[in-house]
Amino acid sequence: MGASDVLRIIRYGAVALIAVLVLVSLAVGLGWFQSARGPFSTSVAGGPAVVPFHLVDQQGRPVSERDILGRPAAVFFGFTYCPEVCPTTLSSLTALLGRMGRDADKIGIYFVTVDPARDTPDALEKYLSSFDPRIRGLTGAPDQISTLAKALGVYYARTELDGGGYTMDHTASVFLLDAKGRFVGTIAYGEDGDAALAKLQRLSRGS
Repeated sequence: MGASDVLRIIRYGAVALIAVLVLVSLAVGLGWFQSARGPFSTSVAGGPAVVPFHLVDQQGRPVSERDILGRPAAVFFGFTYCPEVCPTTLSSLTALLGRMGRDADKIGIYFVTVDPARDTPDALEKYLSSFDPRIRGLTGAPDQISTLAKALGVYYARTELDGGGYTMDHTASVFLLDAKGRFVGTIAYGEDGDAALAKLQRLSRGS
């Protein structure tokens, strides 16, 4: 066997190895993608979870992590001046809770404002009167809202508007938590209603 034959074998072996590595990477990536798209995610130790906080609801009653823990919860961060995402999401949640029947009572539903300067308890109460009465609005000190949002991996930021005023950019997903306050999945903005219902039903069963 000549030197050229040896080089050719090495070259073919290297190509084959690269092909195998690419296929393995694709398989792993596809598995992750399919898992991420699944109806529910398994909570992971050290992952997003509720942390101690102190806020008030739309009636001005104190609310802390102790009020959320003990049963599954769906948490959405938004603000009352939101032009589309928030009213659409809250309307969708209202419809889903209606479809769930008594199972809806097994879940805590929370709307946490990211605009506490404008979203006082009175403002939240007026705003939420258009949606399911089981949706509990939360507001309070900015640092307390930030603490809860960061713990769950929620993004929000103030954006100034031309001509004055401002709006709030924010994560549009509904966060699903188990009875221990651990993240187990999301309902994406605009997600199919039947798929979202299946997630809430599973959440209510703690599965």
